[in-house]
Amino acid sequence: MASFPTNAALTALETAAAAARSGFACLFSTSDEYETALIVQRRAQGRYGRARTNWPMILFFACTLAIAGMVLLFG
Repeated sequence: MASFPTNAALTALETAAAAARSGFACLFSTSDEYETALIVQRRAQGRYGRARTNWPMILFFACTLAIAGMVLLFG
């Protein structure tokens, strides 16, 4: 005769299956939701703060001054 699992065994098996499935659950349904949450979290940490440097502007004016000097010198 075939032995059938008891109700307690079936309940334990269903509980174990539910626990295994929940381990693979993801909080986000799409990658867009994940990326949005990641950006919000990083902004809260201050990672996307604006750099407080004036070097690009200084280099621009230095190059402009050098080009103007070359034009006046050789022009």
